[in-house]
Amino acid sequence: MDQAMPSETVYSLPHNIFSVPDIKPEVNRDAVSGHGNVQVFLSPYHSPFEAHELIAVANALVNPRGKGVYATDEAPDAMVDLLNSTMEDGTKKHFTDAENRERRLKWRESMYNAASNEYISGVILHAETLLDFKLAPILSNKGIIPGVRANGELTPIPRSEEEFIVQGIDDLLPRLQAARAVGARFSKWRAPIACSSVEFPTPLSLDIQAETLAQFAAISQQAGLVPIVEPDIEFSRDADLARSTEVHERAISMIYERMRAHGILLEGSLIKPSFPQPGLQDPSRTTTTPEQIAVATATVISRCVPSAVPGVLFLSGGLPSSTATQYLAAINALVLASPPTSPFSRLPALTFSYGRALQGEPMKHWVKGDEKGTREALEKWSKACWHAARGEVL
Repeated sequence: MDQAMPSETVYSLPHNIFSVPDIKPEVNRDAVSGHGNVQVFLSPYHSPFEAHELIAVANALVNPRGKGVYATDEAPDAMVDLLNSTMEDGTKKHFTDAENRERRLKWRESMYNAASNEYISGVILHAETLLDFKLAPILSNKGIIPGVRANGELTPIPRSEEEFIVQGIDDLLPRLQAARAVGARFSKWRAPIACSSVEFPTPLSLDIQAETLAQFAAISQQAGLVPIVEPDIEFSRDADLARSTEVHERAISMIYERMRAHGILLEGSLIKPSFPQPGLQDPSRTTTTPEQIAVATATVISRCVPSAVPGVLFLSGGLPSSTATQYLAAINALVLASPPTSPFSRLPALTFSYGRALQGEPMKHWVKGDEKGTREALEKWSKACWHAARGEVL
């Protein structure tokens, strides 16, 4: 017989960090997950409670329209490099390891305190930020959902050393259980995919990334976290827009093929792809318009992402802030203008999961000690992304 349990929110501690209880979802109604009904057919290996919570969090990350995710999951060394590269030459100095750790902590605290729940639905944290610095409550207390970076570092694929295997699957379950216990409710795994006019990606690389992302998604849901799969197809080489679009279609289709094989609850998952675009070495890079990028991107999503998936969170991938927001605005404007007969009118929520595009300008203020400028710059770009996810350009 089911036993009533105290009400909870998606931010509360799990009942058991090693399993999810098989109880009726109506018992645990809360502000984020609403009435608690699960309106999809569930396989025997998904409990109603698990499905209810995963679906609720996935939808909260991409709704209401305009809200998106702030990615703050740089590794500690990468974060130090970013902070140092932002400083002006005359102000650069050598910091000890302890000083660099304190700088990372203060930077994260500053940005999380400045983040507005009007524009930001969730934040991806690095394990250091979540487990060591314990900063998730700053976000959850203002209604922003904390998440965690799940992927490890890269190692080259043998005999294809310009492509990479992502490490971290072997010990992933206990790491994600620990993250959930301190407040994380979603996780993200980035898989880099090389893209060129002829040579890359290799079939082996696509197979490896699709299988790894599917394994990650299954383990993440086992731990009670919404998985965000991130196929990051880079644009440093000579691929044109047609080639980039082709590679995006192949990669994303293979990912969902493997996710189905692993029994992923698609309604409780999200995807974070790159925008199809010409490579930096392709001559058409400078003449391709945001509208062309939008058509290519919408085509890929409509052909490859199952309708059960609640939303798409695009990555900025090092694009300038203005370019990333232009691309996002263009695809949403295209969707909103599409007639009911167009497949684009049936796309899921299309929003952002940006890192550098949101924090590049704020960091320039922060390294100078300008807290007011830091807050204003983060709000400026968060608001710009919010408008872009609604098809509007400020």
